[in-house]
Amino acid sequence: MSGTIVWFRNDLRLDDQPAVLFAAAAGEPVVPVYCWHPSAAGRWAPGGASRWWLHRSLQSLQASLQKIGSRLIVRAADPATELIAIAKVTGATAIACGRRFEPWATEEEARVEDACRVVGLGFHRFLGNLMFDPAEVRTGTGVPYKVFTPFWKNCLAREAPAQAKAGPAKLRAPASWPASDSIDSLELQPRIAWDGGFDAVWQPGEAGAAQKAKAFLEGPVGKYSEGRDLPGTVGTSMLSPHLAWGEVSPRRVWHAVQARLDGKDAAFKSSAEKFRAELGWREFAWHVLANFPRTAEDPLRIEFRNFPWKDDAKALRAWQRGNTGYPIVDAGLRQLWHTGWMHNRVRMSVSSFLVKHLRQHWLHGTDWFWDTLVDADLASNTLGWQWSAGCGADAAPYFRIFNPTLQGEKFDADGAYVKHWVPELAKVPANMVHSPWEVPLTAPNYPAPVVDHAQARADALAALKACNAKSGPAD
Repeated sequence: MSGTIVWFRNDLRLDDQPAVLFAAAAGEPVVPVYCWHPSAAGRWAPGGASRWWLHRSLQSLQASLQKIGSRLIVRAADPATELIAIAKVTGATAIACGRRFEPWATEEEARVEDACRVVGLGFHRFLGNLMFDPAEVRTGTGVPYKVFTPFWKNCLAREAPAQAKAGPAKLRAPASWPASDSIDSLELQPRIAWDGGFDAVWQPGEAGAAQKAKAFLEGPVGKYSEGRDLPGTVGTSMLSPHLAWGEVSPRRVWHAVQARLDGKDAAFKSSAEKFRAELGWREFAWHVLANFPRTAEDPLRIEFRNFPWKDDAKALRAWQRGNTGYPIVDAGLRQLWHTGWMHNRVRMSVSSFLVKHLRQHWLHGTDWFWDTLVDADLASNTLGWQWSAGCGADAAPYFRIFNPTLQGEKFDADGAYVKHWVPELAKVPANMVHSPWEVPLTAPNYPAPVVDHAQARADALAALKACNAKSGPAD
């Protein structure tokens, strides 16, 4: 007996999928398996928006496998048990998977490897969702990086990411297929209608990823440096959820950008490289989490354990629902609720407002984004919130406090973004839309600001001063 089980995790694709390619190359039977075991992730089990996405992504993967003569076996149980049981039934002699770097996922991977060792199965794992191994990129003194720029310079000095490889045209089926749960039985679909706008924006799966990539590379990529900061325009790739779920490999995206550079002018090339640097930030986020796994719930800069955060459920609720009285903040949070996504420039304003104007713990932010973002991944979510809170790697200092009114005026000058997501402000003149409290009669149904910017800024700086800071970064 022979064959390989491909254990799908957050790499739900066939194109440039190393575990699939490894299994197919042997010419032996391949058994694709997905195990739904959210209890292993604890606090970081997929949130509501992620579950919505996963349901559709699994359906897409199932359809893709059927086209090449295979199928997806789904089990709602511990992979350390189920994969071994499936190997026994099918006669598979090895398990192949993509590596993950969340603390809970590395533990799960180790348990599967141990189980394979006990019964004599081969265990093969591959780096499929990153371009650079977090264990290999090191400073000159041999330690992990905590600052992006030198990290990325190191990466760029290395051998370029390998060319992406097309998925197999066919997978050999086992003599008999093991039993499978249905995707519907996982009950991933939300029970409330908060996802009403998702279908209009997203097509989970490889085909959707390819469409997003094509649209970006044929349009906004050449003006990405400017467009990425303007939430009222289509200036970003919107590939983040497809990358988070592994529906497209970063290598595929990297080389697709490279293919667009020939014959382009310096401005185009600069914008394209800026986009690839954002792929670098994704790599950096995983580098930090993999090397400092405690940061999922603990600040990298340990002195922030003593920061005097506030406990204000009413203010937190106003922020979550986009009712803070600050238009750019509210627009972002309403966009998030309706589409499962928020423009990156707005994410910075929204997160700064929570941790500095409202002085809510950054974990409240990570929790809300985790539940509502279709692109939620633990590394980027953690890095982003610790950046905003001033307590993480390459973080903005806590005393850098975004003025939400000025942010709106600078990046949404005509108010198009705010007026779309905050219809109460549709009739407010563009030059006043980011400070509607100055003309309250034009927006009687819009809430007054929950805090005064100047006073909130002063209070945040006072809280920073009162913090019993410890010198130097964390370990």
